[in-house]
Amino acid sequence: MLNTVYQLVAPRKFEVTYQNIGLQGRQAIVRPTHLSICNADQRYYQGLREAHVLQEKLPMALIHEAIGRVVRDPSGKYAPGNLVVMIPNTPMEEDAFIAENYLRSSRFRASGFDGFMQEYVQILPDRLVALPEDIDPYVAAFTEIVSVSVHALSRFDGIAHGRRDAVGIWGDGNLGYITALFFKMMFPASKLYIFGVSRDKLSDFTFADATCNVAHIPDGVHVDHAFECVGGAGSGKAIDQIIERIAPEGTISIMGVSEYPVPINTRMVLEKGLRIFGSSRSGKKDFEKTVQMYQSHPEVINYLSNIVGAVVPIRSIDDMKRAFEADIQKSFGKTIMLWEK
Repeated sequence: MLNTVYQLVAPRKFEVTYQNIGLQGRQAIVRPTHLSICNADQRYYQGLREAHVLQEKLPMALIHEAIGRVVRDPSGKYAPGNLVVMIPNTPMEEDAFIAENYLRSSRFRASGFDGFMQEYVQILPDRLVALPEDIDPYVAAFTEIVSVSVHALSRFDGIAHGRRDAVGIWGDGNLGYITALFFKMMFPASKLYIFGVSRDKLSDFTFADATCNVAHIPDGVHVDHAFECVGGAGSGKAIDQIIERIAPEGTISIMGVSEYPVPINTRMVLEKGLRIFGSSRSGKKDFEKTVQMYQSHPEVINYLSNIVGAVVPIRSIDDMKRAFEADIQKSFGKTIMLWEK
């Protein structure tokens, strides 16, 4: 079976390549329907990664957030036409102590091998999770990033001490919004503060208990634990504020990605006895928990629909470029590619 793959070969340049898909193995075949552009995809598309990284990883099909319909599943678990979310992480081994998304041997789509910008995706059946047929597909398209937040929150629940009267989330972008939304679902008794820079973005956090502009935080505002969802150049300032505002023996969850080292006030980390942990990517159990929460808290889908930004039908490489360029210009929200290839 001949498959069409749309690879990024250089910054802002897509090309078509063709690959054979065997029909005799254990892998399922899924036809993508809705793809979501992530900041990591943009770093490749714009050439913002270091030159040696681009040289090593390109050409490569982008996108690791996607849903699709099953074409074939030799395991029999999924029937043709079933709606599924595809898991980009592909573990090559099991470890009793290290989760699949932290194993150095795991492979991750659109980061070393082809992502979901393909006509068909060949994927192991255990890398699929069934979705309800009536789910909003534009929201379901970015289930991967939602599962990353769910993963971080699950780790927080196992690491942080039990005093959770007040928790802060630094970051008013997509990651902060998703993490805050699911935090309130999982820990409704905690008072949730959102710290950000944009009044318009902060106004979207209607489910939070309070919002604060980071330039004008009231003196009396302190938190027991915190999540850093800023990333990039703002990570350092966010972590510095967290360390200042967090109570002794609090837990800090680092979620924002920065391309460069970020300084941390270790003196105050030591004086307060803080715990700092990082979370990245997610595994199958996180996807399953996310879909379960979609079903048990259907209101979450309505909230997530607020961050669906541009929806771009994709029928050509020019459309792909248009989607990525539109995504660069957005101030908030997720750009969804309606995959009609």
